[in-house]
Amino acid sequence: MRKNIELKEFIERSLKLRELYHELELKHHGSEWTVEEDALAFLTDAGLVGRLTMSQQGRWPKGGEPDTELAHKLGECIWWLAVLAGRMDIDIEEALENFLVKTEKLFT
Repeated sequence: MRKNIELKEFIERSLKLRELYHELELKHHGSEWTVEEDALAFLTDAGLVGRLTMSQQGRWPKGGEPDTELAHKLGECIWWLAVLAGRMDIDIEEALENFLVKTEKLFT
């Protein structure tokens, strides 16, 4: 499995994948999810990251080995952020860079 993915490629692939999900939504529900529904789906997955982290750290009895599911949910959350930024016309690369610069200045 390839480990290094460029941010631009990640964004393009994420948005293409979201379009495929939109096709399923249209087929099964007659409409695409709204931006708000996408945001709620992201928050749901982020909550699962919290629960799976607790399980991985031995603080929540989930059973089994949570690492695989945790890795999947972490990837899914990153994917959702790219999707949400794209749907709200926010340049996620610029947003990330601005965040890093601003936050780094707090420590210099």
